[in-house]
Amino acid sequence: MREVRVSSTLTVYHDGRFWVGMFKRVEGGRLSACRVVFGAEPSAEEIQQLVCEGWNDLRFTESIAHERAPKASSNPKRRQREVSQALKQRGPSTKAQQALSEEREAQAQQRKAGAREQREQERLERFERRREKRKRKHRGK
Repeated sequence: MREVRVSSTLTVYHDGRFWVGMFKRVEGGRLSACRVVFGAEPSAEEIQQLVCEGWNDLRFTESIAHERAPKASSNPKRRQREVSQALKQRGPSTKAQQALSEEREAQAQQRKAGAREQREQERLERFERRREKRKRKHRGK
């Protein structure tokens, strides 16, 4: 039987204008991220409701490779120091930011390709209309 490890983390921070929640999900050694803008400072109840009821509605990015974190020590004082250091860190992890930026770039590429196809289609339609008009004029109509 294959064992799959799943870990999820929510970091809530203020980006200068809004309160933002950064969800990180590590599943099978692959990291994916999701960014949620709260607006006003969210209460604990709002966060819990989002996690419990809105989890399936979150749109995570495509997963990227993620190396495992080192195994936590069994020393409780060391764990407490590690937790306090983690709480002092500001904002989301760079891996989560990287995943979100890659997702934005992929969406931009798709949007550009769609716009290019649309322009080409419109150009062909205009050409067809001009050709039909020339044919009608040639026939004397």
